[in-house]
Amino acid sequence: MGKLYVVPTPVGNLEDMTFRAIRVLKEADLILAEDTRTSSVLMKHYEIKNPMMSHHKFNEHKTVEGIVSRILAGQTVALVSDAGTPAISDPGFLVVRECVRNGIEVQCLPGATAFVPALVSSGLPNDRFCFEGFLPQKKGRQTRLQSLQEEKRTMIFYESPYRLVKTLTQFAEYYGADRQVAVCREISKIHEECVRGSLTEVIAHFTAHEPKGEIVVVLAGKE
Repeated sequence: MGKLYVVPTPVGNLEDMTFRAIRVLKEADLILAEDTRTSSVLMKHYEIKNPMMSHHKFNEHKTVEGIVSRILAGQTVALVSDAGTPAISDPGFLVVRECVRNGIEVQCLPGATAFVPALVSSGLPNDRFCFEGFLPQKKGRQTRLQSLQEEKRTMIFYESPYRLVKTLTQFAEYYGADRQVAVCREISKIHEECVRGSLTEVIAHFTAHEPKGEIVVVLAGKE
């Protein structure tokens, strides 16, 4: 029987790749990539020439059975997403679950994920926190926001730059404009930035300066 490796890839700087991750990808019989075009840049940089196959949210239900069969037949498969750790707001959960159900060994390598550096650099309490990922865009959004009104732990969200000001404004409406927040964007990239302050202050900043790039929002819990 083979094995499934879950391999984190850099969220920004290519130097964030670990030696072990490079070795695993070079030894794998097959690399599952969220977008083979995106991953091919990383593979070319590290001279990894192993076969790749698309594995994303639109086809994972169809491909997972065949992947499990290949591993059961003895192949080693490595799973990567476009950036960060697969299955964290990215495809990966389904194939991991099916491998576990079939008694296949799953190893997740430690490595890059966007919310950890954002949380640590936010200056907000990080002894206890909850990860909320992306809020629902429409259906269920208000319900989710309401459900977090009594949350005392620091909360972590992923957000698009196009919806950031809207989301921060809704946070102010539901949790109070004085609530502390840190918006970290472009983590591990050239234009990395972390804007900290009250919701009022951070909304004003991003109203005046259009947000760009990948964004993590770290919001203080209720006192």
